[in-house]
Amino acid sequence: MKKKFDTKTLDLILGKMIETVGNSKDEIFRIGEQCRKDYESLSDELRDVKQMVGEIIDKGDKLETQSRFARKRLSEVSMHFKDYTEAEVRDAYEKAHQLQMELTMNRQMEKQLRDRRDDIERRLFSLTETIERAEGLVSQISVVMNYLMSDLKQVGEALEDAKLKQDFGLKIIEAQEEERKRLSREIHDGPAQMMANVMMRSDLIERVYKERGADEALGEVKSLKKMVRNALYEVRRIIYDLRPMALDDLGLVPTLRKYLQTIEEYHSKTKISYTSIGEERRLPSKYEVALFRLVQESVQNALKHADAKEILVKIEITRSNVTVIIKDNGKGFDVNEKKSESFGIIGMRERVELLQGQLSIDSKIGTGTVVLIQVPLVN
Repeated sequence: MKKKFDTKTLDLILGKMIETVGNSKDEIFRIGEQCRKDYESLSDELRDVKQMVGEIIDKGDKLETQSRFARKRLSEVSMHFKDYTEAEVRDAYEKAHQLQMELTMNRQMEKQLRDRRDDIERRLFSLTETIERAEGLVSQISVVMNYLMSDLKQVGEALEDAKLKQDFGLKIIEAQEEERKRLSREIHDGPAQMMANVMMRSDLIERVYKERGADEALGEVKSLKKMVRNALYEVRRIIYDLRPMALDDLGLVPTLRKYLQTIEEYHSKTKISYTSIGEERRLPSKYEVALFRLVQESVQNALKHADAKEILVKIEITRSNVTVIIKDNGKGFDVNEKKSESFGIIGMRERVELLQGQLSIDSKIGTGTVVLIQVPLVN
């Protein structure tokens, strides 16, 4: 069996993805910030090391000069050993040795400082690359986040919309079957029964005429005529519910007027006001049928679900568009709450979208409902 796709699961997965990517972005940002701090610290240390290298080189140059003079002095003393006292010889030797030791230590210190300088410069170069890569990754992740939070969100919404349309299609099929059952029952219990009675009464009239004479037969004919009239009324009522013939003969405005008068008479506790302004002219058939059904659905919703006591229907027809307002003082509803009966609203939106129009429903619990339909007239 094919598993039914659950858009809530997609939203959950998408939420986890966004959370994970967001955490990764924060972690990379923290790494980048730590690298910047390390870069600043190493830059300060490199400046100090370079200064120390310069100082140690200057000191080494001085020691080199002093050591060269000390070696020269020692060489002279050694060559003219007899001309110098033992203390002078010892002093020349110790001074040359001391300067040589200091020069050796200076050179070792210079080498260590140079190595440290080179190591810091390599680390700074590596940190620069890491910072640049971190910035690039943060930028790329931001793009991914925007994609996840916008484009893929729209995919979820599109799937949800597709699911609603699929459910709406199933509801249409169910409604069609229910409508067929209702029509079958109405025709069977109404016109079909009446026509069967007509056949029986016609046989009765023939027998009465033969047995009791023309006067009593005439009375039966009058009764039969009344029965046929009632059957004709029922047939016309059923046809009107399916599609008012006046819509084809007279147009939208007169048909709505007659329909709303009939509904008001049937629902005696509800007052229905109808206003038509602008041009009272014929529209293309697809507009008249769709707008009639939209008003019919809105009025039926106000009567069945809102328990409205007052309903206002206003239609304005201009050269470029049609505007319809259906307002009631019923109990209202939460437009953000999805209910099974909201498929009627989905059907209304479908009709309006087919006409490239706009449908807005403003309602709050306890304050009634206002349905606004705006449809452009395309020549």
